Amino acid sequence: MGGGFVLVPLQVLWAGVPQRFANANSLVAIIPIAIAALPIYYFRKGSPQVDLHAALFLVLGSVVGAYLGARVLSRIPDRELKIAVAVVLGVVGVKELVLP
Repeated sequence: MGGGFVLVPLQVLWAGVPQRFANANSLVAIIPIAIAALPIYYFRKGSPQVDLHAALFLVLGSVVGAYLGARVLSRIPDRELKIAVAVVLGVVGVKELVLP
């Protein structure tokens, strides 16, 4: 799991950031992290640990998913969005406790 499962609730609860902005901030934070990690994994001694073919499909899917997600996010009321995020966090938390 990425840091978004911590970053989003902390922004909403402690910093008072609206839910939809916290979600967007979390997604935008992934970009510099991924760019910084790419050369480390690609130029690692031995064999590269990046499959560029698979990465291309992940990038394309992420761009399309981000566009569609942003369109849907703008139509979901803040209260329902908070509930959805809480449910997802709860399911992930239970999964982490139950499945090793």
